[in-house]
Amino acid sequence: MFRTQTCGELRLANVGQQITLSGWVQRTRKMGGMTFVDIRDRYGITQLVFNQDVNAELCDQANKLGREFVIQVTGEVAERSNKNANMETGEVEILVTEMNILNEAKTPPFTIEDNTDGGDDIRMKYRYLDLRRNSVRQNLELRHKITFEIRRYLDQMQFLEVETPILIGSTPEGARDFVVPSRMNPGEFYALPQSPQLFKQLLMVSGFDRYFQIAKCFRDEDLRADRQPEFTQIDCEMSFVDQEDVLNIFEGMMKHLFKFVKNIDIAEAFPRMTWQDAMKYYGSDKPDIRFDMKFVELKDAVSGHDFVVFDSVPYVAGICATGCAGYTRKQLDELTDFVKRPQIGAKGLVYIRCEVDGSFKSSVDKFYSNDDLKAIATLFDAQPGDLILILAGNKIKTQKALCELRLEVAGRLGLRDKNVYAPLWVIDFPLFEWDEETQRYYATHHPFTSPNLDDVPLLDTDAGQVRATAYDMVINGVELGGGSIRIHDSALQNRMFELLGFTPEKAEAQFGFLMSAFQYGAPPHGGLAFGLDRLVSLFAGLDSIRDCIAFPKNNSGRDVMADAPSVIDQAQLDELNLIIDIKEK
Repeated sequence: MFRTQTCGELRLANVGQQITLSGWVQRTRKMGGMTFVDIRDRYGITQLVFNQDVNAELCDQANKLGREFVIQVTGEVAERSNKNANMETGEVEILVTEMNILNEAKTPPFTIEDNTDGGDDIRMKYRYLDLRRNSVRQNLELRHKITFEIRRYLDQMQFLEVETPILIGSTPEGARDFVVPSRMNPGEFYALPQSPQLFKQLLMVSGFDRYFQIAKCFRDEDLRADRQPEFTQIDCEMSFVDQEDVLNIFEGMMKHLFKFVKNIDIAEAFPRMTWQDAMKYYGSDKPDIRFDMKFVELKDAVSGHDFVVFDSVPYVAGICATGCAGYTRKQLDELTDFVKRPQIGAKGLVYIRCEVDGSFKSSVDKFYSNDDLKAIATLFDAQPGDLILILAGNKIKTQKALCELRLEVAGRLGLRDKNVYAPLWVIDFPLFEWDEETQRYYATHHPFTSPNLDDVPLLDTDAGQVRATAYDMVINGVELGGGSIRIHDSALQNRMFELLGFTPEKAEAQFGFLMSAFQYGAPPHGGLAFGLDRLVSLFAGLDSIRDCIAFPKNNSGRDVMADAPSVIDQAQLDELNLIIDIKEK
């Protein structure tokens, strides 16, 4: 055997035992005639002791060990005289009598420590070394535990885990597909699934009643901290349910995970907010409600004072930051520069300070009297010491900018505590989004989302006002999952395709097999999919989902470790009947 114990399990109860350990050299320290070596594996670290007076040859061998050498040692467990409370094995050490170097190692390009000196690029290039770090390993262990517990929970709820195909037909209505050429069918392509949507609906038609899958999904889209080209969904579907049934099941699952992972009991029901209110008060369909600072619309209150910035735009709104009236000019300039960033796009920032003596100081007090400013402050229920921040412009763009400002101010005030969790259901999304460029409607979620049955008559008169029977679970401003009740009626589904600009031929080509299945008796059904990567990231307190994925891609969609994507040789191209013709940008 290479080991009798792991490097993380020895305690005082093991003193006097002869044991064998195997692992990687974390560090070595020479102190007089003694050499101390820390040996590490997945389970922890144990201190080894080599004594020059007891075995000079073995001690000399230990002095030549380098970082990350793979070694096997045998010796006796002894109580440490100088205990280390920061190590789980810190009360014992191993008096080594035998050592076998299993493999030498080059000096790693960065230190294998929690606080490493390696930057993102170098750590991604040597990801197999980065995975040796405790902090990264713990993220993957948490992912395993969460995934295992989700499977256990859903099994108890009578869900069946069913695998669906990875090579499917392309449905280019959503994000861009990754496509795969077919050698046996020249000129034809598979696509990698953006989700198992069609197949899970078919499973409901097949009578499987409750389905789930820990599913790999793929989207060829621009990346950011919470996106990867390949990601993992907890994909679920249920038959004979309405929205309330779905929300209850998966709210229960999330409460179970909070108890399992964080030992947090959540007794009360998750609050629910309509999409309209989310946009009105927070400027986001995934609002962070750990703190208040709701938007207050001010157009009527501030118009007619000859301040052209407010008078000339359709939308004026602001937020109230509690206790921030003491912000310095420098701090206010920093916030102004923040909202002027190109990715945010505001043209400027107006502030009103609610001074502790009851007066007001503003960047626009040339146009507004103290009474005017007091009336504005009353709309916010602002108190002495508060700071009101106002943006103006196009409604949608200004709401987005004010949302970013709200989050920035909350971050500066320490209100975005990762150890505080504020779950929320966002419901009643619009069924359609209108695109000015193409002059047509697109599905807000996907073409199979059921309209709110009360709004069905509006499909023929005012489709933009139709609400979807759709829902998202949001925690701390992160959309963890979403879903909808599906259309199970063929006539309504055909009407949906028509409104989305599908010709009957195009609908048949892309979704004919689903529509055919509906003709054989489709039950009412609906479902939800959680992003497993985002879920783990939330519980681990991470800023990026990349840190809880074993082998992630960088922001350019590249695997810099395996050098993918890469060119393929001409023989492969010929076999696939492909010609590469790269157009200059």
